[in-house]
Amino acid sequence: MNMQNGVLHLSAALKRYPHTEGLIDGKITVPGVVLDCQVVEPIHRAFAPMARTQAYDVSEMAIVTFLQAKAYGKPLIMLPSVLAARLQQGCIVYNKRRGPLGVIDLPGARVGVRAYTQTTGMWVRAILDGTYGVPSDKIEWITFEGGHLEEYRDPAFVQRAPAGKEMLQMLLDGELDAAIFGNDLPSHEDIAPLIPDPAAADQLWYGQHGFYPTNHVAVMRSDIAQAHPAAVQSVYTLLQRGKDAAADPVAVRKRVPDGMDAMRAALDMIISHCERQQLLPRKISVDEVFADSLAFLGAQMR
Repeated sequence: MNMQNGVLHLSAALKRYPHTEGLIDGKITVPGVVLDCQVVEPIHRAFAPMARTQAYDVSEMAIVTFLQAKAYGKPLIMLPSVLAARLQQGCIVYNKRRGPLGVIDLPGARVGVRAYTQTTGMWVRAILDGTYGVPSDKIEWITFEGGHLEEYRDPAFVQRAPAGKEMLQMLLDGELDAAIFGNDLPSHEDIAPLIPDPAAADQLWYGQHGFYPTNHVAVMRSDIAQAHPAAVQSVYTLLQRGKDAAADPVAVRKRVPDGMDAMRAALDMIISHCERQQLLPRKISVDEVFADSLAFLGAQMR
């Protein structure tokens, strides 16, 4: 953060999406506040520095990372704005050359995931549990890195892969039965979705729940919010205007909504499954999550 000619400049880590392009390129502005955007690829590399040391003034952050940061008392507030969301059932895959594998075969199976705390992994486990009746602790989870919060410790049913191992190669070599990938979903002739016709399964899930699973939200340093309360509204307005400027704003807001009311159902489910999957050190309520930004945004959050 710095002040230049009466304008507050805030450092920001954002991924380039159709609804953030205008912010990153400086084409969408508000008086008095400028986001000095840094594009971090992959964006998850921004999450640990933001959660641990508040390395940016404003940042995109995985929702599970934020909930853990909240539980551990990190000085961050979540703005009521979803930045990334997707339907998830195509994210769990297996090696079809090693024979058929279905959800029914997952209890006792070795399933890879980048980190147990990864939000995509949380959502896939939530769907396996809630839709298919396979709870997380019945699977042997193999991870390749730790969580973004140093205080967190994985449950006993989670193991770390040997040093130097890569998830895709372990899956191809038969050292894993299945694996969960996010934005890095591999395109390989031997790799197939574990859930048959995941697109149809996702549409059925969406029809039942009415929202896209939230992956990333926007967060802000608490000290910046307290020192410059008007900046919270300004940053929120920038995020909203970015969505309005997208080629199809209606479709964008359907996938990545703004506002407490639009986000509540997804957040309630996320918190419930985070508790069930042993991702949180204490109970958190939806109202607690929204309380900090509500103090700055008031009715604008609805």
